[in-house]
Amino acid sequence: MSYENLTGRTAVVTGAASGIGEAIAVLLAERGARVALLARRGQRLDELAAKITAGGGAALAVVADVTDDASVTAAVERIHDVYGAVDLVVNNAGVMLGNPVDAGRIDEWQRMIDTNVTGVLRVVRAFTGDLVAAAADGRTADLVNISSVAAHLTFPNYAVYGATKAAVTYLSQCLRTEFGPRDVRVTNIEPGFVESELRLHNDNTELSEQVEGMLQAIGALSAQELADVVAYATSRPRHVNLRQIMAMPTRQA
Repeated sequence: MSYENLTGRTAVVTGAASGIGEAIAVLLAERGARVALLARRGQRLDELAAKITAGGGAALAVVADVTDDASVTAAVERIHDVYGAVDLVVNNAGVMLGNPVDAGRIDEWQRMIDTNVTGVLRVVRAFTGDLVAAAADGRTADLVNISSVAAHLTFPNYAVYGATKAAVTYLSQCLRTEFGPRDVRVTNIEPGFVESELRLHNDNTELSEQVEGMLQAIGALSAQELADVVAYATSRPRHVNLRQIMAMPTRQA
């Protein structure tokens, strides 16, 4: 399988401190991209950047919070100062919190909306100019949004999380009408069960145990397997857009 279209590219991966984001960053770097690692946990980012560099790759740790305008603006300036313009953006940062709607957890709802929806929009806004310019220059330009099968499938007590991911999926669909005519690809990836820290965010013990039970019964993709999907999609010839990908364990209905 050829990943030559990743060599020499400059990528940004949000939520890069662990799980899917970390795996995506590592694989893109292995395939020849320079990778800016964005997340809130600076020590984790530094460790990951050191790991990538020790393996012969190029990585830049940038502490950033996608829920904060000033933080994202500062991150963009840092990336531009070190790496210049970006041509591959992976919107991966997200949070999954489960509770019945009648629990009225506005704090959780707001956190998910701020991260999963507005955070994605902040990152899109921050790098649209870079992506459009790269495409206009004849280079490959990619925006990858990590959504979830919860955008389509119903999971009791995860209604608000599913709604935020449905918003990401719909946003990706609409962005194609704006970016596609300018040769910027938009890929929406909807994972099913994947080994990650997402399920650890939940403070509802009963729901956490239910999720663990499903994972034991069905199994989960590894973060590296999901990263391979991202690397494959973004390494296709620039006129090929794998626009919508749902990646699930075989046993997940």
